[in-house]
Amino acid sequence: MANKASQEIVLGNTSTNNGGIRSTFQSLVLVLTTIVVVTGVYLTQEGGEWFEESSSNSMSSIIEESKCNMFNGKWVFDNITHPLYKEKQCTYMSDQLACEKFGRKDLSYQNWRWQPHQCHIPRFNATAMLEKLRNKRLVFVGDSLNRGQWISMVCLVESSVLPSLKSMRTIANGSLSIFKAIEYNASIEFYWAPLLVESNSDDPINHRVANRIVRVKSIEKHARHWTDADILVFNTFLWWRRRAMNVLAHEWGGVKGENCYKETDLITQEDYWGNGTFPSMMRVVENVLQDLKSRGLNVQMLNITQLSEYRKEGHPSIYRKQWEPLTEEQISNPKTYADCIHWCLPGVSDTWNELLYAYIFHQ
Repeated sequence: MANKASQEIVLGNTSTNNGGIRSTFQSLVLVLTTIVVVTGVYLTQEGGEWFEESSSNSMSSIIEESKCNMFNGKWVFDNITHPLYKEKQCTYMSDQLACEKFGRKDLSYQNWRWQPHQCHIPRFNATAMLEKLRNKRLVFVGDSLNRGQWISMVCLVESSVLPSLKSMRTIANGSLSIFKAIEYNASIEFYWAPLLVESNSDDPINHRVANRIVRVKSIEKHARHWTDADILVFNTFLWWRRRAMNVLAHEWGGVKGENCYKETDLITQEDYWGNGTFPSMMRVVENVLQDLKSRGLNVQMLNITQLSEYRKEGHPSIYRKQWEPLTEEQISNPKTYADCIHWCLPGVSDTWNELLYAYIFHQ
């Protein structure tokens, strides 16, 4: 697996050489996913340290003498400032992630806010984000987890844009979805490429195949759709993992063999790491990104792995649209079709975007 992951990153560099990615922010943001959570965001600006903000949380109030790791913290229940938007009010909400719409009654998953131990995440400002993206492309590339983060970002900003000044369209045989804020000439896009490189799973609808075929040295087919992006957010690791997920009792209600079905509480044990985490993989990614940096390509990895793993209650479980009719066995045993991979919205993916927002403004 480690070799495959490193190939993915190097191939990304290859596409840059071939396609000449233009980056106003002079960086890429890389997100790799595990079965349960996203392994992103590990190498951060200035070696993983961020400036602390004053209580006003304004972008101009940066205390240079105090730095902290934005990814070392805890989840705080906050039903005053979170959720950052309402599920029903997001024009482009996905039925795959609309847990409230599909019957979930416990909505506390919407009210948790990530709080670093020694600093504050700046409050997301949709207008400021759109202004930062004026005349630019923010492109999420990857699988359905990255699509969830893209939908989250669209939900975060779209309410600040008049209906007549925003649009959504899909091109490239359904692979590229584009949200456009017309007044800002800003686009927030998602491109379906679950393995980044070319494969027989590239169809955005019909990608479930018995035998997966991957052309590990062929990325140009996909890369031509993002070569002029200003900010790229990648993820792909989940699709490179073929082994079955072995869940630990601690993760799912203390009962071995269970999953996220009926989970309503998060994990509060600090410094907890889930069974889907691979520290060795992170070290491989670190080394590869350092190598890319030495070649002149600055790829930042924002490591949201651990903070996501606390949130075992944040998955859709059975509260999502079912694309195929349920079998009698599934109906009698709901945990067999519980979705413990994706994240309800509003929810965890919004925090990923809050951290991305902080990165964009603080770099």
